Amino acid sequence: MLGLAHNVATKVATVVHTTQKTIAGELSLFAMSDKKILEEIYTTHVHADESFDDDSLFVIVENILKRATQNVDKIVQGTQVHVDNIQEKTPKASFSVPLCTLKGISCEMQCKPPGDEIAHNTTVAILNKLSEYSWEAKASLTLAAFAMEYGEFWLLAQLRESDHLAKSIAILKRVPVLLKPSELHKRSQSILELNNLIKAILQVIECIDQFNKYSTYDPKDVPNLSIALDHIPVNVYWVIITVVACATKITILTSDEDKEYDLAPYSQKIHYVLNKLTIQLRVCRKQIEEAETYRRILRLFRTPTEIMEVFKGLIFTKDNVLPLIDGSAKQTVKIDILRRKNVLLFITSLDISDDDISILKPIHEFTKRDNQYKIVWIPIVEQWTDDLRKKFDILKNKMPWLTVQYSGPIPGIKFIKEEWNFKGKPTVVVMNPQGKVEHSNALHMIRVWGAKAFPFTKTTEEELSHSHADKWVGSVVDRIHPSVPTWIKEDKYIFFYGGKDNEWIQQFTKKATTLANDPIFKEAKIHLELVCVGKGSKGEDDHGGLGRFWTSVESLFFTKDHKQVDSVSQEIQKLLSYKDENGWAVLSKGSTVLVTGHGVSVLKVVEDFEKWKDHVKEKGFEFCFKAYYGQISQASRPCCRLDIPRSNGKVPEKMKCPDCHRSMETFISYKCCHIDGPTAHH
Repeated sequence: MLGLAHNVATKVATVVHTTQKTIAGELSLFAMSDKKILEEIYTTHVHADESFDDDSLFVIVENILKRATQNVDKIVQGTQVHVDNIQEKTPKASFSVPLCTLKGISCEMQCKPPGDEIAHNTTVAILNKLSEYSWEAKASLTLAAFAMEYGEFWLLAQLRESDHLAKSIAILKRVPVLLKPSELHKRSQSILELNNLIKAILQVIECIDQFNKYSTYDPKDVPNLSIALDHIPVNVYWVIITVVACATKITILTSDEDKEYDLAPYSQKIHYVLNKLTIQLRVCRKQIEEAETYRRILRLFRTPTEIMEVFKGLIFTKDNVLPLIDGSAKQTVKIDILRRKNVLLFITSLDISDDDISILKPIHEFTKRDNQYKIVWIPIVEQWTDDLRKKFDILKNKMPWLTVQYSGPIPGIKFIKEEWNFKGKPTVVVMNPQGKVEHSNALHMIRVWGAKAFPFTKTTEEELSHSHADKWVGSVVDRIHPSVPTWIKEDKYIFFYGGKDNEWIQQFTKKATTLANDPIFKEAKIHLELVCVGKGSKGEDDHGGLGRFWTSVESLFFTKDHKQVDSVSQEIQKLLSYKDENGWAVLSKGSTVLVTGHGVSVLKVVEDFEKWKDHVKEKGFEFCFKAYYGQISQASRPCCRLDIPRSNGKVPEKMKCPDCHRSMETFISYKCCHIDGPTAHH
């Protein structure tokens, strides 16, 4: 077998000798830590003989012990026991049994008096004999030596009534001593406990063998595997010492002496090991299944042929292709409805808002015109619960498009997370009728441009980003105030402003209102409107509007090509950097952005109007404001800090500071930002 736990071996540098005091006095065998056991046994391991066929050996051992333990149940329990059909396995024809090695192990185990210290020392002696075998082979060889004796004993018990040779050998093996009706009745419970313990040992070795087979997988695909493999030497130790204890128990059971030797601690330990290995195997199998599914889906997307087939591979298992739910008709429809269609995959967790859903409703209405586009909601849930199913039903009923039914986590979760960078926030993946991805997240451009972004491809996004250039403000503020679209159309000057500090907001509102009503503005027919982002028309807090605004700004930021930095990108970047500032303001003329400013600087410009107002008639308000802001911002504004959510997969690797134009340092920050409103406490 493969050399297991090689990295652990380097941790042990010296030989540790076991003393009677350590096992019997200071430290109980079953209280020994895994680290202590590794220290005790790793010095016995020289190298793993890869040429030894321990698979064939274990096949033979399994054949013997499964039949032997069944015979025990049958003899001890009589006709009450259910006899299973045992599938006979065949070792390789070339396999040669290492008989001398097995006899040597058997000699170590035979006729040992009961005791934890003796069992430990015997185990270390066996490990020394098997120093050149793999860890799994050590376990298999020890169990094979035991199986020769145990299998022979119960074979003789079965044949002694019908075969004279078997009867004579059985006497030598002391079989009749145990099978006397009085002895059998008295010791039946001990025999059955021993038998069940042997079955558990078999299962432990089967688990270890399975981990060995999994060791060929890439550790990245099965991260839990290395933990299990590193722990195999300790598990093998418990297998061998338990086998030694079982051999001692048989000696006692076939003797005339009435000694006690309780196997319960060994049984508890081996079942603990078995339970842990079973859980680890389950986790590893799940990881392997996910990795294989991921590779299968990856191949499917590399050579797409038809959207419906690609969609099936992503969402369903082979045996469980469910119909989709049509939100408009409130009924199920066959998956064939996607055939030869362009499909927008709306991928979300169940933590989505009505705003997230409302963004797509106009798109749904728009695409219904020629029936060539379908929107499908794919809810990403790792583990379904009754509460999540109820939440799913509520959300599903709000969506007029198609929805994937839940029957468990979809196979493509790993692919969606790794290839499409899904980290919980809503995503819209656009696929053409051949199953080719046209955009890995078109939700940003849909938020910014709505149906104008049709057909939602990367090319369309780039065209819109360039054609709208400095007229971006209208796309992020059109829903903030009912009069904004009209003011933009009339080409008015508009201050959009907000911030974390209410005092700054009040101060700016007062000063900017005074500015807008100045006689110079009236005389020059300059119309300046004020829009406080995060406040309703009556001055009340509007957390929903504030959340939509910053989500739109972020989306606009992600639609830009950050490899080619221009003044528009920098203005958007600047605005995004003000999200958590006490104050900020954007001055636009219609939909054209003139200044994106930090609160301190913009307020200073407005407050100092008396210093630059005389130039307005001659040079114009726009020129004067920008020039004075340039002077003020250089003196008062530090370089910006930008926190970008990484959930969309479009975070640029490098950024230039929009203030000083040097390269910005990269940090990862974690923040919970409840911009949709306060959390309710019950």
